[in-house]
Amino acid sequence: MRKQDVIKYFGGVCKTAAVLGIKHSSVSGWTDVIPEGRAYQIEKITNRKLKFEQFLYSKTTEPVRKK
Repeated sequence: MRKQDVIKYFGGVCKTAAVLGIKHSSVSGWTDVIPEGRAYQIEKITNRKLKFEQFLYSKTTEPVRKK
């Protein structure tokens, strides 16, 4: 789940923080992809209007091959 989508949905950083019960500085500190646990929480709060996207959190386990 992307930070910009969450903030837009809730109407700003402070409103996002209020809904989640956290400080606005925590929301501001998110990277472009929000923490996985928060993504699950937001998916539930929004009744899946914002959805957890597994591919954003998948770690590559295959080695990088040089060309």
